[in-house]
Amino acid sequence: MWRVGLQAPLSGSQSALGQGMLQGAQLAAADVNAAGGVLGRQIEIIAIDDAGDPETGVSAANAAIEQGLNGVVGPYNSSVGLQTLPLYMTAGLVPIRLTSDNATEGMGITLQPMTSQIAPVTTDALTKFFGAETVAILFDPTQEYTKTAAATVKTQLEAANVTVTSYAEVQPGKDQATYTSAVTAANADTPDAIYAAVYYPEGAKIAQAVTDLGTGQNALPCLLDYSSYDTGYVQDAGATAAQACNVVGVPAPSDFANSDPYVAAYTAEFNSSPGTWSPYTYDSVRILVDTVASVGTWDTAALTSGLTSISNWNGWTGSVSIEAATGNRVPATVVVTQVNDAGALQVDPATPTPLR
Repeated sequence: MWRVGLQAPLSGSQSALGQGMLQGAQLAAADVNAAGGVLGRQIEIIAIDDAGDPETGVSAANAAIEQGLNGVVGPYNSSVGLQTLPLYMTAGLVPIRLTSDNATEGMGITLQPMTSQIAPVTTDALTKFFGAETVAILFDPTQEYTKTAAATVKTQLEAANVTVTSYAEVQPGKDQATYTSAVTAANADTPDAIYAAVYYPEGAKIAQAVTDLGTGQNALPCLLDYSSYDTGYVQDAGATAAQACNVVGVPAPSDFANSDPYVAAYTAEFNSSPGTWSPYTYDSVRILVDTVASVGTWDTAALTSGLTSISNWNGWTGSVSIEAATGNRVPATVVVTQVNDAGALQVDPATPTPLR
């Protein structure tokens, strides 16, 4: 068996996201194995649970490396990736990372959008589609991605002559009253919109706080960062409160062209709908295995060369080309989404698709 690790937050506050990632990888392995495997062997997915925590991630990564890996997909959280991606690379692996902070560029390749690709979409959404001239910013200071995203958007907004009325930290894992207080304070300066760079458990509580401020003409326009984009956001907030905020994200699993067979296979295998990031882990495993088959080896140098030369590879998430210098996907699959009346995230029809 070839052993491919899938590192994700399989437990903890982001576990709904992580389980969807794991199942996407497992479906890809099942499809590869049904077609005969790769280089004469079957693929086994090794679950590596980092709980969204760097320290936990390091321990889990070291244990998986010690037990033996041929490849790795993940991690998702950039703060975890900054600690674990170098471990995988030192072990001779070429990560198919799922991190979005630009500090992780060059550590393997990714099919995910990066901060430098996400922030312009966020800025455009706030300025061109919300028409905001003043914006309040809330952000999680404990995560590398959310810190970088908030700072980048702030810089871009100010360059567009938008006034940032407040720039406040919000700690993760607190009760609803904490986020209600933070949103109320941000609203005190009557900004045209509020933008929050937080992960979805906190995004859900911010959406509830925004809902409590008022609806209809009294509603405060709200945009949640890419870090909040997951079906877990809707589950935690509830469909009604979740509609209070648009979310920067990617197309839903069924929104990609030619996605029907993938969605049907996932639903049949797991008796549930695909998770937000299931298509990305599915494609990550497939692109890794396809490249191994193409170069004929898991050798680090050959595999790196093959992966960074990818152009117009097609999978569940559409066409993939990799920028050799960074390992980033171009163009990125970034969109602005809203929650519809059925409680599903969908591309906001008021915004172009994709923006970048």
